[in-house]
Amino acid sequence: MEVGFKTDKGIKRSNNEDACYVMPRRRVFIVADGVGGSNSGEIASRTAVNEIVRYVDEHPLSRANTTHKIKKYFGDCISEVNDTVLENAQRFVENRGMATTAVVAYIYKGKMYVMNVGDSRAYVYRRGRLTQITEDHTYVNSLVKAGVITKEEAEFHENRNMITRAVGADYTVEPDFFVTRLHQDDIVLMCTDGLYGEVSREELMREFSQGKTMGDTCADLIDLANHHGGNDNITIICLRITEDDIDEQ
Repeated sequence: MEVGFKTDKGIKRSNNEDACYVMPRRRVFIVADGVGGSNSGEIASRTAVNEIVRYVDEHPLSRANTTHKIKKYFGDCISEVNDTVLENAQRFVENRGMATTAVVAYIYKGKMYVMNVGDSRAYVYRRGRLTQITEDHTYVNSLVKAGVITKEEAEFHENRNMITRAVGADYTVEPDFFVTRLHQDDIVLMCTDGLYGEVSREELMREFSQGKTMGDTCADLIDLANHHGGNDNITIICLRITEDDIDEQ
């Protein structure tokens, strides 16, 4: 597997409330986008990422060897992380109301298992097509699902950044869980809304079609998002799937 990742505060923001972490040996990858006043969004995202890493370090993934066990493993993980973020938000006045999105991907025996809360996304690019794996937990997406507005209208809706689910926002959290089979030369993209809010699907596909390294791809996508305005923090993880990832036993 070839791994690339990069985060940037963008042009308009004074600090970076995004966070990411890659665990190539364990094949676990994490992206988070914090929300909250002052610098508490930054604290929320980094707390979530650090706690997920700690959980994976302390709980052997080798025991999670079926889809059901993997879902329970990461569900328990997100639940513990939710408790920690919420506790920190309640303990310190300056952190009240902080929360974070989280998308976690685990690649195991030719499949990708994804857990997400909020509107950070996971995609798979394959042979010229880009497929979004996750579903946004946002107000406008609920309107799209209900048929109230179109996907095109959602892109410009005044409340398009309003998330309806987040880690640390409530005493319980309900992550979505997805499983998708991977193929050799697939590119997995994990990102915050600072990327897909600025860069179109067509531009993303054009970048992935150029055969660059994953590191260069991440850097070029950051530059492209900033070129289009850089209105938000931008965080990207890109993974190119190799034959070894598919054939592992």
